[in-house]
Amino acid sequence: MLKRVRPGGYLVVREDPVPEAAVQLERDGYAIIRTAFTADEIAAAKAEIESVYEQLPPDGRGGNKRGGIEDDFRYEMFNRSGLCQQLVGRREILDVIDPLLGEDAHIIANTCWRNPAQTEHRHGGGAWHIDAGPHIPLGPDQSWPEHIPHPVFAIGVHIFLMDCPLACGPTGVIPGSHHSGLFPPVERLHDVDLEWQGEGVTALTAFTGDVALFVSDVWHRRLPTSDEDKGRFFLQIHYARRDIAQRIKPTSIVNHLQPESIERITSDRERHLLGLHHMGFYDG
Repeated sequence: MLKRVRPGGYLVVREDPVPEAAVQLERDGYAIIRTAFTADEIAAAKAEIESVYEQLPPDGRGGNKRGGIEDDFRYEMFNRSGLCQQLVGRREILDVIDPLLGEDAHIIANTCWRNPAQTEHRHGGGAWHIDAGPHIPLGPDQSWPEHIPHPVFAIGVHIFLMDCPLACGPTGVIPGSHHSGLFPPVERLHDVDLEWQGEGVTALTAFTGDVALFVSDVWHRRLPTSDEDKGRFFLQIHYARRDIAQRIKPTSIVNHLQPESIERITSDRERHLLGLHHMGFYDG
């Protein structure tokens, strides 16, 4: 656990007590806050989010156009909904993430997911993945020291707008895998029996108003659905340390370049160097 101190704004080890969910998130790579929000709060937010889907067409970011699922997503939700802006800043969430990311942690992405039950195609995350990194890569013959807490750089959060039982394909995580310093083995990306150091998948099933949190480096995926699938509907927020750039809008829209600087670019490497990046995970 950590906190920032002034003057200087440096990170130091936190000695104060923290919520148990923060301890579990650091140790296991995931946690769930049950009944974080009331039924009335969720109903109001859900109605406002539904209106965003009705009023704003999908904007085609990233790879989400694959498989006909572009309409499942709406981005930069705190810009598009006042109630979303309230939810993402609630202490129920911040009290858990701040001891891991710092009190100046910020939102780097805020996307709503509305995955209907489908037969022709089903968005599933489909394969084991990590959201970024690994932030501290390790070789296959290396291991993170057990006596040193593994640092956390980004955390994904799902606020559930409807129940997500096993039949609906909840997110599955492999506890502790964020310590591996590795991405999931490419030959087993669709293997629901994948393990890391003897730990198999834990399904993050949830009820409306629950909040699931997971470290960006933990191995995770959407689990397979069943015939009782009713779809998924949740507000996703990615929080990160202040040092990690926001990804609310693509760099083609928000950047620090003058038009004449852009005109002088002659290679992809120069584009990246100056901050014009290809769309990545958090962008879409």
